[in-house]
Amino acid sequence: MGLVVLALASAALATGAGGAHGATGGDGGTVEPGGGAGGTGGKHGYSMRTDARFAPPGAFVPSAAVTYDMRLVPAGSWIEVGQRSSERGATTVKLRVTGLKAGHEYGAHVHRKPCGADPAAAGGHYQHRPSTDPASVNPDNEVWLDFTADSRGAGGASARHDWNFRFGEAASVVLHGEQGGSGMRLACFTVPFGWA
Repeated sequence: MGLVVLALASAALATGAGGAHGATGGDGGTVEPGGGAGGTGGKHGYSMRTDARFAPPGAFVPSAAVTYDMRLVPAGSWIEVGQRSSERGATTVKLRVTGLKAGHEYGAHVHRKPCGADPAAAGGHYQHRPSTDPASVNPDNEVWLDFTADSRGAGGASARHDWNFRFGEAASVVLHGEQGGSGMRLACFTVPFGWA
């Protein structure tokens, strides 16, 4: 019962189910978030910021942010992801979190598919040059946002690359149990990544 109340309270604090905020193109006009259901961000690039509160799979009030390990990513903890991409071929992704386990080292990566009740639903890491070679799992070919939660459980990271996402191939950020190229999937946030 307490878990359901917590999930309801966290959903009430969330901004929708992880809706995009301030999604604007470089010309100051609003654009639809990318990821297959919107525009490309127009001729001046793509910019968005979205946030949500984590809830367990099957919560009474669903969220775009799903926690699979409530010890390390408690229900009600918060995540924000932003993206800025230019038509000249550069992308910056920023991550902020609060309410996580203090002092824990988290891995975080952009993944190819949206989140689901099963942690595997998000698919593999987004790769600029897709490959099955383990050497391709690195922060130059992927978007790594590893961080260590501070004494209040807050953290953040930023990654910049000289390439843009491909149409519809980046859809979520997964928090992992350890930093680096892999680790248990603790939580997932479906994000409207776009392309320029």
